[in-house]
Amino acid sequence: MEVSVSAGPNTSGALRHVLGHLLTPLLMCVGMGLAYLGAFHAPEPHDLRVDIVGSGPTTQVLAQTLHDKGAGALDVRTVPDRDTAVSALREQRSFGAYIPGEKPELLVASASSDTSAMAVEKVFTKVAAVQDAPLEVTDIAPTASGDPTGQGVFFLLVALSIGSYASVAVIGGAGAVLPMRIRALLAAGMSLVVSLVGTLFAGPVFHLVDQGLGGVWAMSWLYAAGILAVGVGLHTFLRRWTTLGVMVLFVMLNFTSSGGIYRPELQPGFFGALHAFWNGAGFVEGVRGHVYFDGHGLGGNVLVLALWLLAGVALLVLAGLTEARRKKASADTDAGDQVRAEAEDVKEELEEELEEAVAV
Repeated sequence: MEVSVSAGPNTSGALRHVLGHLLTPLLMCVGMGLAYLGAFHAPEPHDLRVDIVGSGPTTQVLAQTLHDKGAGALDVRTVPDRDTAVSALREQRSFGAYIPGEKPELLVASASSDTSAMAVEKVFTKVAAVQDAPLEVTDIAPTASGDPTGQGVFFLLVALSIGSYASVAVIGGAGAVLPMRIRALLAAGMSLVVSLVGTLFAGPVFHLVDQGLGGVWAMSWLYAAGILAVGVGLHTFLRRWTTLGVMVLFVMLNFTSSGGIYRPELQPGFFGALHAFWNGAGFVEGVRGHVYFDGHGLGGNVLVLALWLLAGVALLVLAGLTEARRKKASADTDAGDQVRAEAEDVKEELEEELEEAVAV
């Protein structure tokens, strides 16, 4: 006895439904590949600012030679003394300062970017080798003992981001039936929880920072609150595409432009441009400036985080108004349907009475 199985309408409908939803992970795969490989696969310096300390003809010749050989990779300048070079490093206007002489010295600030410091060290190790002299490297802004590579802040960013956009999926999906004001309160509460968890990781658990933990928490909260507000607001408009939209904003474009692995001077121009105003860059550079560089540039980075949060609040308000308008339209439609149904009933009753009258 043979049993034949055919794909009925329910099966084919379910298959189309699954194939439609598989488009989202496919787009995520393509997007992640383009973003991560485009940003990280071949880091090369361009316009990387380095200083040569000195003022004589020899210093000028060395600076011009390095600039010409770099062919756009290095932006080489001369500064008169060591103190000026240190100030430029502490203000993150420069990423290395070479002091020529019988015992050449290279000044770097690894807290600004360990990968940039390594790129600069690679260049000037070759310069010192030509002079047949060992190069002494002095780090004027080392990272905390718990973050030897200087990339711990980036991985803190990853943890905060995942906690935030995962909360968006829950609040926007499971909580979609709740009023917008309740969802906004849930978003605010989760941003506080996520930021506290991140602060515990940064301080007592992994010692990624050894000072300024209160400021790290404040920026963590601003960052998480911005993601949650934007994500919950977008859910009203994107619906099932919200996860993809949030991943594009806060993973694909965010992680790659944050400067946590490579600063803009080692990346393609697109990601360097995003670094100027994206929220991940605001968080990473804000924490670096607060913890290691005496607050230099902190105000601008906090402003970036605050503007993202304000954009999220505006989206929440717009989403709330949109949902209220949709409910009113739906209620008007339901009322219209009810009126039409009642009219049909009255019409049928009149027809029946007319038929009875004619029969009489």
